[in-house]
Amino acid sequence: MKSLNALQPFALLALRLALGVIFFTHGYPKLAHLGGGMQVFFVEHGLPGYFVYIAGVLEVFGGLLLMLGLFTRPAALLFTVEMSVAIWKVHSSRGYLAVHEYEFPLALAVACFALSTVGAGAFSLDQPLFEKSK
Repeated sequence: MKSLNALQPFALLALRLALGVIFFTHGYPKLAHLGGGMQVFFVEHGLPGYFVYIAGVLEVFGGLLLMLGLFTRPAALLFTVEMSVAIWKVHSSRGYLAVHEYEFPLALAVACFALSTVGAGAFSLDQPLFEKSK
């Protein structure tokens, strides 16, 4: 199984790209459609209405950062916090045993947490800028 270690840079690239695309596509409508619908949704779930803009900016620009592999650790950590708040405030209304209600944001939160701990990998802009040579 140690031979799979050679694929780690590709796996981290795939993980970053997948997460980046997911977050970008969820954030773009929050910024492109600045009508009251999304703000109402946030307020209905106990969050200030302006959080829609914070979430939109984080998801659009953070998603791009993940895809580029730039500032990956802090971006991924912010996404971990965002998804944890989403689970707490939006998706857990039926309790923690109703996993089907929050499985998607949970998977995103855990994937982002893992990415924040291991870094962007070799195929990233973080590698030459921030990671020490091994």
